[in-house]
Amino acid sequence: MNGRILRRLPVAAVSALTTAQTYATVRRHAPGGGVRWERANHAGDTVTLLAGPAVVAGLVVGTVVADRLPWARRIALASLITGIGAVGAYDDLYGAAGIKGLRGHLRALGSGEVTSGTVKFAVIPAAGMSCAVLLGRGRSTVLLDGALVATTANLVNLLDLRPGRALKVVVVPCAAALGSAGGQLAAPALGACAAALPEDLAGKAMLGDCGANALGAAVGCLVVSAVPTPWRVLALAAVSALTLASERVSFTAVIERHPVLSRIDAWGRSPARRHVDPRRQPGA
Repeated sequence: MNGRILRRLPVAAVSALTTAQTYATVRRHAPGGGVRWERANHAGDTVTLLAGPAVVAGLVVGTVVADRLPWARRIALASLITGIGAVGAYDDLYGAAGIKGLRGHLRALGSGEVTSGTVKFAVIPAAGMSCAVLLGRGRSTVLLDGALVATTANLVNLLDLRPGRALKVVVVPCAAALGSAGGQLAAPALGACAAALPEDLAGKAMLGDCGANALGAAVGCLVVSAVPTPWRVLALAAVSALTLASERVSFTAVIERHPVLSRIDAWGRSPARRHVDPRRQPGA
């Protein structure tokens, strides 16, 4: 087995253990009470958003113990991921359910309303740029890399519409990069995904903006650190195109029209439980 993979598997295990333990803890002692974190998912089932903070904790601890990164860089990246998760949690808890998508938040801003989504759209790009500077790929690509981190954070959030979907998508690049020269950040994300996947697939928990934005940012940082510049340009173009397409096209509708994608998307997913407190705020 690749020596890099052997060094990184314990990091993934630490991230997974942290995610699982944090989830168990916040389920027992949820900030503000468990009901505050509950939403109705697409099927009308009650789910908890507490998987999001647990995933952020796993990413943070995994990043701190990642192999062969300077300590100052690990701490700084972990702090930025924490910040991205925090603004996502703010949106989860205080966001207006009726305002969706970039256009919706821009329209609200044009009307003088600063939504939680608008705050996110300001903070995440700034954090993405900071991540790009920390990863040190060169001044000439800081704008490219910062945009890649920010747009990937947003895209993973857009995919968190069905149980397990966002986590499955994140696992693919992380698994591919685990043994690569710049793939130190793959292990924390893989571990966090592995720990979160069972509850997500069971329709009991979801990442919410908190977990999805943080995971997406982690994937963006991974791509920045592990992928050559021409491929990063293509990655940014692809992520941006998907983000723009999401304003007009339903990812779920596209997936359901393609048998292979539909089968992969549904793999491991539990049947809808079909019970919800009608007082819960509707989710995705």
